[in-house]
Amino acid sequence: MIGRAALAMVLLGAAAPPPGATSCSGCHVLAGRPAANTVAALEAFRSGAKPATVMGRIAKGFSPEETQAIATWWAGQKP
Repeated sequence: MIGRAALAMVLLGAAAPPPGATSCSGCHVLAGRPAANTVAALEAFRSGAKPATVMGRIAKGFSPEETQAIATWWAGQKP
């Protein structure tokens, strides 16, 4: 779980990605994607509502705060 200071930096547009965010780009193009869409997808993977091979396990590894921080950071990146 990331601390409040790190989350605040992400929400305020700090350049440093939150833990776990950079690994997403190995398979996905998320830059500029609305944070709400990314959060919804990760929540669906976490709950099992959206079928997945690997993403369900990955999504379960992030707290809701971490998920929001990652999604917010990616939304602020240029495509």
